[in-house]
Order: sequence, then C-alpha cells, then structure tokens
Amino acid sequence: MSAPKSSAASVLASARRTLDIEARALNELNQRLDASVERAVALMLECKGRVVVCGLGKTGHIARKIAATLASTGTPSFFLHAAEAVHGDIGMIGGQDLLIAVSYSGSGQELLTILPAAHRLGVKVIAMTGHNDSDLARLADVHLDVSVSQEACPLNLAPTASTTVALAMGDALAVACLEARGFGAEDFARSHPGGALGRRLLTHVADIMRNADAVPCVKQTASVFEALEEISRKGMGMTAVLDAEGRAIGIFTDGDLRRLIERKGDVRDLNVTDGMSRNPRHIQPEALAVDAAVLMDSHKLNQMLVADEQGKLIGALHMHDLMAAKVV
Repeated sequence: MSAPKSSAASVLASARRTLDIEARALNELNQRLDASVERAVALMLECKGRVVVCGLGKTGHIARKIAATLASTGTPSFFLHAAEAVHGDIGMIGGQDLLIAVSYSGSGQELLTILPAAHRLGVKVIAMTGHNDSDLARLADVHLDVSVSQEACPLNLAPTASTTVALAMGDALAVACLEARGFGAEDFARSHPGGALGRRLLTHVADIMRNADAVPCVKQTASVFEALEEISRKGMGMTAVLDAEGRAIGIFTDGDLRRLIERKGDVRDLNVTDGMSRNPRHIQPEALAVDAAVLMDSHKLNQMLVADEQGKLIGALHMHDLMAAKVV
C-alpha cells in the first residue's frame, strides 16, 4: 500500500464527489419508481402481523434501520439477521407476517434459503435488490429495484451509494405507510415516550400537578396572616382561596401581599379576600401539560390552579413542576 496523499482541497473534493454520486443515485431511483412501490406498500398495509426486514452485512445494517423506522411510524416491524435466521431464528416469522429481504446482489445464500420456508408459511416477500434478474428478485412477490450506476467508493466495491439508495427506499415505504394509516403526531409520541415530543404530547396536567395536602388553600374567611402561614407551609408562593363548596374564588400570592401592604400598610387584621386576585385562571387536569405551560407563559404566571368544570379545586401547578417534567 502506497503512502496516502491528501490535502484540505483533495479531502473536500473527495467528499463532494461522494455526495454527488449518492445524490445522482437517489435521483435515478426517484426517476424509475413504478407500480412495484404501490404493490409493496399495499402488501405492507394488508399485513396482519409484522413486517420482518432481513439482511446481512452492510445491507443488514440498512435493514435494521428500515425496521426501526417502520416500527416507530406505525408499522409493527423487527429486524431479522439472515445468518441467524438459517440457524433457527426463522422461527420468529409467523404466517401473518411480511418479509422484506434486502440484498444488493440478490444472490446471498442465507436469504435465498429463507424464502422457501417463508413461502411455506404463506408469507409474502418484498425483495430489495440491485439486480432485476437475480434469484431473489425472481422469487419475490414484489421486487424493488435499488440499483446504482456507480458506488461512491473509488474502487466501485464498498457499498456506499447502494446502501444510501436502499435506506432511502426504506424511508419512502415507511412514509407512504405512515400517510396511508393517518399516523399523526400523537401516534408518534406514543412510540417515543422518552423523547421531547412524547413528553409534550403524552404528559397531562394531572400527571405532574401537586394535589391533596401539597396544594396551598385557605377558606375565604381566613385572615391575611393565616394565608401567609399556608403560603410558607406549602412553598408555592401562593394560596388558593376557596368558598364553602371548595370552589377557587381567588388566589393570594406574594405579589398580592406586597400590593396590599402598599395600599393598606398594616395588614394584620385584614381578610385574605381584601387582597386576593379574584376569578383566578385555572386549567383542567386532563389538559396537556404543554398547554398549561403556554397559558402560564402568555400570562406571565408562576403558578396556576387546577380545577374541574365546576371550578372545584383539584390541584396546583408551579412552573418548576413543568420544568422538572421537562415539558418546558
């Protein structure tokens, strides 16, 4: 092996050449898409079981990613390693499943060995290859042509453009199925409960609000002094003010106390209703936490009461609670 020769200019030229070749391969794929894609998507939508994506080597990595994308976008799917399949893992395939076999050559013996067993189960097969005349292409129910005119590898050997094209074809199938199923943001969130979108779309006010004894509240007959004790005891910087039926008729905050002192001076003998903010904003427990965050932010609130449709106090939210839940 000769000593490598490189410079900043040659590295950039190489990178651009690679991207140009792969972009051209993707454009060529786009131009030759035909009814076989429609048939493949139809089989995927009709599948009553799971879509099993199988591959080996570099295309195995692509197959694994395709399976992951399908699973996260509403199409139950898993990856099956072709070499493991012929040594027992083919038992993971059921009669209601669909097999997507990914092999650029279309002649890998492991995949070809799987096909008869799949057919005996009545499993339909979609082949994704770069050779229309390959054994895998001929034996499949639907063949998707992912051929490339040139690999980005200067030796035209290492799978580069071909794996990019196969991956893009998998994305195209997944998105087509997603749209056909009407898969929306809330569905996506359920598949990604640990992500930011999942937290925003699956976390409700009831999940993070403070309730029971943690909610600061006093009766409307309470004095300002009693309200201050409740505020200090519960540590939310406010207390709800309730009528005899438990409805929140007001909220008394640190800011209300300061304004009351400015107006009255000595507040020791005053009732909490003298300084509370009436008709406080509240939110229902089934609302999304992110909606509470938007409401609190738009009205510059640090706290918000949680009440039912009749206005009866159920809980309370602090902006810190939303931050701790990573909703904001």
